[in-house]
Amino acid sequence: MIYFAQPTVTSLVAGFGIALLGELIRYWGVSWAGSETRTTGGAGGTFLIINGPFGYLRNPLYVGNILMYVGIGIASMSLFPYLQIITFIFFALQYYFIVIGEEKFLRTKFGNNYDDYCTNVPRFFPRLSAYKNNNIEQPVLNPKAGFRSERRTLQAFSLVTLLILIIWFIKNQ
Repeated sequence: MIYFAQPTVTSLVAGFGIALLGELIRYWGVSWAGSETRTTGGAGGTFLIINGPFGYLRNPLYVGNILMYVGIGIASMSLFPYLQIITFIFFALQYYFIVIGEEKFLRTKFGNNYDDYCTNVPRFFPRLSAYKNNNIEQPVLNPKAGFRSERRTLQAFSLVTLLILIIWFIKNQ
């Protein structure tokens, strides 16, 4: 992406706007879900989280990731639009298969509550109003922990943003 980058002012504004939206969705999600979202092993979870972005869609962190990757691709204008389309398809397929495994775990652990949640909340495309169920225990919103959890993501996002801006600056000298 960096090698083939051809950023323009328009691509920078649009792409970084999309990527920033993705990061904000991620941050909101991890502020509810905490560091459990950073596990590298199998699926797990202490709570069936339905608050915050999880009330609108079941997989806000994955949607946030896709928006970030596609947004950065748009900002770079690298092999546009082919790289962006391939990136979207790759992550959509990857996350689809990951979600299948996670859903199996959640259905086993949370039973009918999870079934009701799945019936009312889409996987990847948000509903217009938040799903509510006062009978499901929720963790406390913790923006500070969310920021700690997102620190590496923010560092990578900042580094890539800086590289693309440097490329744009060099090409426009």
